[in-house]
Amino acid sequence: MNRPSQLKRALFAMVLGTTATAVAGTSNVCQVTSQDGLNSCQKGAQGDYWTAVGMCANISDSQSRQACILKAKSDYQSAVTTCQDQFTSRNQICKKLGGGPYDPTIDPANFTTNIDNPYLPLKPGATYIYEGPTSQGFIRTTFAVTTNTKLIDGVTCVEVHDQVFTDGELTEDTLDWFAQDKDGNVWYFGEDSDELANGRVSSLGGSWQGGVNGASPGMVMKAHPKVGDFYRQEFLLNTAEDSAGVLNLNQTVTVPAGTFHHCLETAEVTGLEPGALEHKFYAPGIGNVLTVDLVTGDTFPLVQIVGN
Repeated sequence: MNRPSQLKRALFAMVLGTTATAVAGTSNVCQVTSQDGLNSCQKGAQGDYWTAVGMCANISDSQSRQACILKAKSDYQSAVTTCQDQFTSRNQICKKLGGGPYDPTIDPANFTTNIDNPYLPLKPGATYIYEGPTSQGFIRTTFAVTTNTKLIDGVTCVEVHDQVFTDGELTEDTLDWFAQDKDGNVWYFGEDSDELANGRVSSLGGSWQGGVNGASPGMVMKAHPKVGDFYRQEFLLNTAEDSAGVLNLNQTVTVPAGTFHHCLETAEVTGLEPGALEHKFYAPGIGNVLTVDLVTGDTFPLVQIVGN
């Protein structure tokens, strides 16, 4: 009775020892993290496959049962491909970030709710409205800076209510939390994100908070951005992995809300969605005025600011 449990403990200890040695013996913690993310993804895909096969076994009709198993295999192969693509994407991000661990020091005394960064001012009461046609329908996004605050990892954060409407129907409902450090950098401390279908919540994917389950906040806007800067905007492996790079500091952008000069242009990528790429444009004293999805070609221009 004891041998199986002893064997399990021995194997578990061996895995832990190997992992610890791998982390201690490498200077590229970012790549180690990418490999761990790949291992987690592959194990999850295997678990889903065997669960599906187990359900298929309960189908009495042999042809239907076989079709069920074939679908489980196809889904598994697709999932494994996605895992590998994510691994490749994460390693590409690592090349830009460097190999060090991501472990920012968060001192609550270093933060304020007065967010006045020129490229991302968040004035309570202001609502930014963005609109644009997409293949999914006509999208309208409202980004409302509220007077509410939330304490996250000891830091008092400004709460923003972000809603997405597709053809008039609410499809995403999110609370975002931001704070600014004393140097003027704006940090993203997490989100509570609901995806909806037919008025009901269909997914909570992407929700996270700094300091919970090891999640770390990241910068969404530097105080003094320079071309070539690249930084994490959030970090919780397999949940929140957005990063951004500065491309240009002198763009001119014309949108329904007006024409803006000397705009900052950034490129945003994520290890979770290989190939995804967005360019965002920020006008001094205004904030985000345009988002362009380079994969779909969809654009989301600023239409109006209410209450600013």
